[in-house]
Amino acid sequence: MSRFGEVPAYARRGELVEASLYNLWRRVRLKLGLPLRFDLPGHPGLSMILEEGRWVCVNAWQQDLPILAWHDFQRRHSALHEPVACVLDYYHFAASRYRQPALDAMERVLNARLKGKNF
Repeated sequence: MSRFGEVPAYARRGELVEASLYNLWRRVRLKLGLPLRFDLPGHPGLSMILEEGRWVCVNAWQQDLPILAWHDFQRRHSALHEPVACVLDYYHFAASRYRQPALDAMERVLNARLKGKNF
């Protein structure tokens, strides 16, 4: 389990998550269940932990110290193709360099898991 909430964020920003990624996460949540954890390919020591209502990128080499956390998804009253607003917390001064790689890895891994492949 991540230490999300125990560590103060350096910065907090509003974020828009692509609808395709959010809907993929919803499908995985329903089919495979949560929490779900996987390593970020190409980024030794970094893992993603997908929980109910939040996605947390953590440093697994430092007792799951959070680096990034997407949470407070605002899905109400929007179409399936519209981006989903949320809050993105940054816990490390260089966290922004991991934002897109984490989301890209999440998409690849979730698609593979839905197809029955362990990525």
